[in-house]
Amino acid sequence: MPDPIPGEYLIIENVKIIVVDDDILLRKLTVTALSYCVNRKVVSFSGGRQAWEFIKTTGDVDIVISEAEMPDMSGFDLMAKVRERYPETIFIIMSGVAEHEDRSRKEGATAFLAKPFEINDLFNIVQYFVVDHS
Repeated sequence: MPDPIPGEYLIIENVKIIVVDDDILLRKLTVTALSYCVNRKVVSFSGGRQAWEFIKTTGDVDIVISEAEMPDMSGFDLMAKVRERYPETIFIIMSGVAEHEDRSRKEGATAFLAKPFEINDLFNIVQYFVVDHS
């Protein structure tokens, strides 16, 4: 990730973040950490189908952070649906499988977060995207 150039970025106001992970402990930890990081409520789901129903109903999401492998709908399948309907949504794939990093890049993820990750890694990647560098 490049360093932002002072004066050439805008903060995303009232950022809306969704976390999707079937691992309840990691999901809760991620949501708690993000809630403090961005000082906003973070919505979470245990599966891709639930997340997709929420996203297509509300259409009001800035960042999706999703586990790559889940039983009901993979993070990659969720990303494809989100990208088709809401192409500007920031989509971060997270996984403990190294090969998923290349796949996430090829399939259009905005970023990849390797598991296990440090809380600071999560903070850094989200804060980078909470600041609009376009």
